[in-house]
Order: sequence, then C-alpha cells, then structure tokens
Amino acid sequence: MSEGLVLIPTYNERENAELIIRKVMSLPRAFNVLIIDDGSPDGTAAVVRGLQAEFPERLFLEERAGKQGLGTAYIHGFRWALARGYEYIFEMDADFSHNPEDLLRLHDACAEQGYDLAIGSRYIEGVNVVNWPMSRVLMSYFASWYVRLITGMPIRDATAGFKCYTARVLRAIELEKIHFVGYAFQIEMKWLAYQLGFRIKEVPIIFTDRTRGTSKMSKGIFQEALFGVLQMKVSSWVHPLKPVGRE
Repeated sequence: MSEGLVLIPTYNERENAELIIRKVMSLPRAFNVLIIDDGSPDGTAAVVRGLQAEFPERLFLEERAGKQGLGTAYIHGFRWALARGYEYIFEMDADFSHNPEDLLRLHDACAEQGYDLAIGSRYIEGVNVVNWPMSRVLMSYFASWYVRLITGMPIRDATAGFKCYTARVLRAIELEKIHFVGYAFQIEMKWLAYQLGFRIKEVPIIFTDRTRGTSKMSKGIFQEALFGVLQMKVSSWVHPLKPVGRE
C-alpha cells in the first residue's frame, strides 16, 4: 500500500475527474487517491468508478448523499485514511488549481524534512496566483493577513487548501469538534495544528484558477471565515490546547 493518500472532494467535476486522477497516477511517486463525491448530478462518480478497474489498488471512491460541504468531505476522508494506516494525507482540489506535481514537494517537506504539516502556499514568495481577478486576489491575500493579525499564527497563506498532513497531526486533532465547512475549515485545521505545537512548513506553489467546471466559492464562505476566525481565537482563550508536537 502507498504511504500517501490524496483526498479530492468533488461536486460536479466530471470535466476534471479523469484528468486529475490520471495525472496523480502518472507521478513518479505512487500516491493513492480517494475521491469523496457529494452526489454530483453530472455523473462525476460514474467517471471515477469507470477508472477503478484501471487502478484497482490505488483509486477509491466514497459517495455521499447530497452536497454537505468541503470541510465534512475532508473529515470523512481523514477518518477513512487513518483507519487504513496512511502516513501522509493530502488535500487537493479537483480542478487543477493545485498542480499535482507539487504533491512531491509537499510529501518531501514532511517525509524528508521532518515537518508535520506542509502547506502549498500562494503568498510565501510574493503573490503566485494565475487567472484570478484582482478583486479576488486582494480578498484572499487580506483574508490571510487578517488571520495572522487575529490569531498571531505565522502562516502567510492561512486559507490554503493544498496540504500534506502527517497522520500524527490528524490523530491529535479532535475531528468531531471541527466547526466550519469552507475557508474557515482550512483556517481552523491550521490553527489547531499550530496550537498543538506541530511543525508547519509553507511550500511555495503557483495557484492557477480553474479552466473547466464551475467555482464553488460564495460570499457565505468568506463570511464564515471572517467571523469564524474571531470565534476560534476566543475559543482558544476559553479552552486552550496543550501542545503535543512529537510526543
């Protein structure tokens, strides 16, 4: 079994599903892939099932009833991965905004350099975003600035969704207590890992906006992040976490 599992949540990603799976499977390191599909009406799950015969030991599919949110999809995937003994668990979008080649660099940051969480960062070396309107670049950049201001967490790309977790991080986080589902979910997971004392590395990537399919971004997701950060900070005062790091 591969030691690394790439989690890819999908909702109406028929145009991207086969392409992203084949790209991950072609990498020089053997990653397995788990697609978590939320009942896509466009037949995304059928595309994945068709490919499972070609990659029977490496491609897996979990189908859920209806659109339940990004955060719950990843938590479902985390639990699935931990139950099967994976050591490195990745988050990645289906739409090629995250370059699958960068999975190798995220893996190396954890497996070779000893970090507990590796983040594919758009803002650690300037602003590395392609094909986004300036308004969205500024919103994303200042969202991360806002998170650093409120939490004091030294992460340049706090809303990043391209990551590699070691299993020890996910085992230490109480997944049943995660509150958020959108951008705030990504912030909350980093915040908990930081509070627990794990070593975090930002790996510079170039983020390219999708060219196929439809973005799932909404104002509600940003609003959740805006108020969620304040809630997370207050909660850390009321219920501080004891760092566990590498114990």
